[in-house]
This record gives sequence, structure tokens and C-alpha cells, in this order.
Amino acid sequence: MNGIIGKKLGMTGIFDGNGKYVPVTIIEAGPCVIVGTKTQKKEGYSAVILAYGKVKDKRLNNAQKKLFEKIKVEPKKTIKEMRMNALPECKVGDIVGASIFKVGDYVDISGTTKGKGFQGGVKRWKWAGGEASHGSMFHRAPGSIGASSFPSRVFKGQHLPGHMGADTRTAESIEVVLVDQEKNIIAVKGSVPGFNGALLTVKTAKKRKPKVATEEAAKTEKKQKK
Repeated sequence: MNGIIGKKLGMTGIFDGNGKYVPVTIIEAGPCVIVGTKTQKKEGYSAVILAYGKVKDKRLNNAQKKLFEKIKVEPKKTIKEMRMNALPECKVGDIVGASIFKVGDYVDISGTTKGKGFQGGVKRWKWAGGEASHGSMFHRAPGSIGASSFPSRVFKGQHLPGHMGADTRTAESIEVVLVDQEKNIIAVKGSVPGFNGALLTVKTAKKRKPKVATEEAAKTEKKQKK
């Protein structure tokens, strides 16, 4: 398995082996139930379909109810598909938890950022703003955004006030610093998108290998040079 559905619980800090304080985000990684699989032969790609979170029956439509009744699994709130290079040895009904990760792994975490409504340019785009002194008459207003006779238009992509947040964002190559398999909790270094309680997708990082694999590769390279 290379991914799981989870929930952001909040941020705190821990001390590493060298006594250095590290800010971390606590994530509830599962438990997720496998409710289906897709194969290269039938669908053209390999994937595992995961379900996560408790939900009342009245919140489900008929199609969802029939799906969970068919596979004899307790209804879940969220269903997501995790694509993989090769289908792991698994079957419908299997439980997936935090045990798929270990300390030193790097993960990509996707979530929806906090919605902040309509915001001005200073907050939305980090404009410097005008002078704050008396008589300036220009503090946080947009100011001039175009030219006169040429080009006689506002360039496409001009930063302006507008809706901010509530976008899907991915924090890449975040290090896993703690794994609690019993409670299905992992701690990752730094911050991740979303508010406390937000739904997250945690996948193995695409751009960075785990620390253990990197260290082993370095040792092997040294031996080969000798």
C-alpha cells in the first residue's frame, strides 16, 4: 500500500534524539477498509478503493448502501481510490492502518486549505501597501493596475482582491517522525493543509526516498568505491 485516508488532529511539538524541538502535525491515518480493487487487465490500471470514517445510514444513498451490503462492510463516510504501480496482496474487507508507514518515510499530504472568504490584496497576495502615516490617503487600496494609451487593458493574471482559501493543496516530501500503530496515528514534520479535523490523503512521496533507503544506498556506494 502506498497511501491512506486520514484526518488532521492538530499541531504540537516533540524533541528528537538530539534534543532539538521539532514542530509536528498529528494525523489519524485510518483505519481504512478496502471496498474494491481495480486491475491492469480489466480497468487498464491498478488501484485500491479505500473507505474511511463513520457515517449514519440515513446519510447514504441507495447505491452506497447496496455497495456496503454486498461486500458486508460497515458503512463509511469517505471513499477514495489509490492508484498503484502494482496491486498489493489484499482482498475486500481488509483493514489498512498507520502500519504502512514507518519513521523516516517521506509522504505527500493532500487536503483542502482553510477557507478565508473575500480578502484584500494585502492579505491575499502579500502586497506591501502604502504608507501608514497621517495624510498618506493610501494604505491598503489596490491602486493603479493598468496603463493609459498602451496597452489600454489590464494584463491577464493581475493579482487583485477576491476569494481566498478552500483550494486543494499538496505538501510534498514531508518526513514521518512518529508512528503509533495501535492508535493509527502518525506525526509528520511541519504543517499540512487544512483545519483541525480536515480530511487528508497521505501517500508515499514521489520525489524523495525514505531516509533508511537513502542511507543504505550511500553505504553500498562507499563499498563499491573501495
